[in-house]
Amino acid sequence: MLEKRPQPSKAWSYATPLVAVLATMLFGGVLFAILGKNPIEAIGTIFWDPLFGEFSFYYRPQLLVKGAPLVLIAIGLSLGFRAGIWNIGAEGQYIMGAIFGAGAGLAFYPLDAWYIFPIMVIAGAFGGWIWATIPAFLKVRFGTNEILVSLMLVYVAEQMLASVSLGLLKNPEGFGFPGSRNFQSYDSGHNAELIAGSGMHWGVVAAFIAVIFAYVLLNRHILGFHIRLTGEAPRAAKFAGVNPARLILFCLGLSGALAGLAGMFEVSGPSGVVSIDFNVGYGFTAIIVAFLGRLHPVGILLAGGLMALTYIGGEIAQSQLGLPAAAIQVFQGMLLFFLLAFDLLTNYRIRAARSEVA
Repeated sequence: MLEKRPQPSKAWSYATPLVAVLATMLFGGVLFAILGKNPIEAIGTIFWDPLFGEFSFYYRPQLLVKGAPLVLIAIGLSLGFRAGIWNIGAEGQYIMGAIFGAGAGLAFYPLDAWYIFPIMVIAGAFGGWIWATIPAFLKVRFGTNEILVSLMLVYVAEQMLASVSLGLLKNPEGFGFPGSRNFQSYDSGHNAELIAGSGMHWGVVAAFIAVIFAYVLLNRHILGFHIRLTGEAPRAAKFAGVNPARLILFCLGLSGALAGLAGMFEVSGPSGVVSIDFNVGYGFTAIIVAFLGRLHPVGILLAGGLMALTYIGGEIAQSQLGLPAAAIQVFQGMLLFFLLAFDLLTNYRIRAARSEVA
């Protein structure tokens, strides 16, 4: 039976992510064995080959490319989660940031000027911010559930993505194929590598800045204190003079802006084009990253690297071992499942039930 702890266990709080990763490896190995693959080889391919394998020189830079949007989005989500504000629609905000950023860049095409990329950055952040402000406003004004509203807006954003890919942002020289011009051939709007072959681009820089900003905000600023207090003791926050409406607008707006930035950096860099299948689930995966990192900026940075590792390793396992993409997605989902399951032990301990003698 479960018995509530007088105080949350700090030991389990720190141990839960590690235990969850180990459990994911164990049960993931079972899954791979059921699919007829060598579980040790599969796990090794996912976690070892991207770092130390034969072609690791190619895969290592990809860790930064895959990890940057996850960290950037997860940092924004974590601020809201710590305050009890649940933004589940980061995927939609990521999409809108890409649309707004790409639209701003293509509006200047083929002009070559230094200020085009900064305008795209601002437009991308604005696109994500305005999409996140919708559930924030509805919650503040009408008391709606931000979980449902933000999640439903993801599907609206996906339809808008399809619409602009086939219409407004469609490449007029693309021979009728859906999708925008390729930003990798448009110097002023291209989020190119800052150091050739390193995977380092402006999105990676923004992710590191976001980690530092969130750490300083949570530990050195009164607003960060209000965020932590609201999540840990809502009644005490009211007595401390915290304005709930302002906090909701700030947390949701900031998380949306960061998700929008991630989308803009992705569409102008690694992805290169606005297309119907542009979004790959970063907004949802970032939720796993946020909780795996214990909603702590440094923890999120490490968790983002780990999740990027499963992305790269999963792609290697698919090509070399023939594992289906769905199996890799289940493997990643196991991580969140075990994280939440073992997290229960932070607040509860297991006690053997005693049978009472009549």
